[in-house]
Amino acid sequence: MRTRNREPQTLASEGTLDRMARILAARNIDPAAVAELVDEPEPFSPLDALSACMPLRYQAAVADQPQVLAWAREVAEAAVAPSPGARRQVTTRPSLLMAGVVGAGKTHQAYGAVRRLVQSGVGVRWRATTAADLYADLRPRPGVDSERGLAAVSHCPLLIIDDLGAAKASEWVEEVTYRLINRRYNHMLPTLITTNLAIKDLKAYLGDRVTSRLAQMTTRVEFEPVNRRRHRASA
Repeated sequence: MRTRNREPQTLASEGTLDRMARILAARNIDPAAVAELVDEPEPFSPLDALSACMPLRYQAAVADQPQVLAWAREVAEAAVAPSPGARRQVTTRPSLLMAGVVGAGKTHQAYGAVRRLVQSGVGVRWRATTAADLYADLRPRPGVDSERGLAAVSHCPLLIIDDLGAAKASEWVEEVTYRLINRRYNHMLPTLITTNLAIKDLKAYLGDRVTSRLAQMTTRVEFEPVNRRRHRASA
């Protein structure tokens, strides 16, 4: 069977452009003005792009906790450009374990830290999940490659794990958490973790292996025992 070679098709031939010019002229529309609108799209900053991927509640989150800000600076300073002239990207650096009561602002600070990185000019490939959603996504079930899902989360350059310790404890939860944390520990990938549990309770929930890794890979940030949601509601 013979194949027919064709010239590559362009978006618009010269004849098509001439017809468009005549139509615009007949309607008293300046073709230069139309070209300007097409060639100069609405500006869309990296921070706008980041905010569009965040939950609505945290799209304007601002990190102001000193240890969180220090972490963001360290990660930004360690960012590396993958090629000459390319934007610097998050690579390896320590993680944060933010502990405190419900409503203390831990999740707000985590999203604010990511926004801070982008504001500093660093590219961030990131993912955010609650621990409960993470386990639901990784639980073995027909038609789903949970191992591939675990690998994707394990090697994400920046990961937020919210509410660690909120899901029901089990041997499977402990094992999956260990595998995830151990991989990120070995590759020194920055991870932002929030929990409502005290360290002793976290150890009882996740076991010695996980808490040992967390102790080595994270800086622990204690949040004041004030429920900011209740405080704002009563103000």
